[in-house]
Amino acid sequence: MNAPNPAFLSVNNIEVIYNHVILVLKGVSLSVQEGSIVALLGGNGAGKTTTLRAVSSLLKGERGEVTKGSVDYNGERVDAMTPADLVKRGVVQVMEGRHCFGHLTIEENLRTGAYTRTDGKAAVEETLEKVYNYFPRLKTRRNSQAAYTSGGEQQMCAIGRALMAKPKLVLLDEPSMGLAPLIVEEVFEIVKDLNTKERVSFLLAEQNTMVALRYADFGYIMENGRIVMEGAARDLASNEDVKEFYLGLAGEGRKSFRDIKHYRRRKRWLS
Repeated sequence: MNAPNPAFLSVNNIEVIYNHVILVLKGVSLSVQEGSIVALLGGNGAGKTTTLRAVSSLLKGERGEVTKGSVDYNGERVDAMTPADLVKRGVVQVMEGRHCFGHLTIEENLRTGAYTRTDGKAAVEETLEKVYNYFPRLKTRRNSQAAYTSGGEQQMCAIGRALMAKPKLVLLDEPSMGLAPLIVEEVFEIVKDLNTKERVSFLLAEQNTMVALRYADFGYIMENGRIVMEGAARDLASNEDVKEFYLGLAGEGRKSFRDIKHYRRRKRWLS
């Protein structure tokens, strides 16, 4: 019997504390297989962004730190590395809220994503053209200042900038935030395309559960800094409790877990 493939990314029972006193993540474990899309789901304040920042080593800027557990990527422990070290190894985060450089053009923004590349100008130009093939709207707006482009175009620019680093794993934080439904679908279609054609792996934090589960392979649901449920995306999408709480399909509006008396909590939720 063949041994299972080791996870490309493995978050192992991590605890995160802010300002030395505020416990935000409590024993969070998750994994991403190479070439997959994994959705990290949950409401605002559930701990999704903190989890991504723990992976990308961006916690220090928010006065946070991993105090227990470990993060392993591609067979190497990485939770003590700098963000620049991780980018060089192929891990890039697209921050919530897009964070484009407003005074730069779209193309200038994209080129900043290649600052760690050492494979020459021709290779960078090739990647830029590939980004424009995936995001033709960016090619049309390439000379426009990012501040004067739409929210959808800025999100595409932020993802395109990440792709300029030639990543193996992209951490995508709330890609649907503030976007019209049609633009959300367009962004997720491109993510799926990148995953299929370029074999880029994605760990995406998302509140739009319905859309995320439609495009993801696997999902984790977070609440109050813990993973409370996990499974194949199609299984989560068809789970009655997930449908009732997250997908709003119970006919009585969005509820709190506290109001769902029949919710079958796992034993670890109550620890």
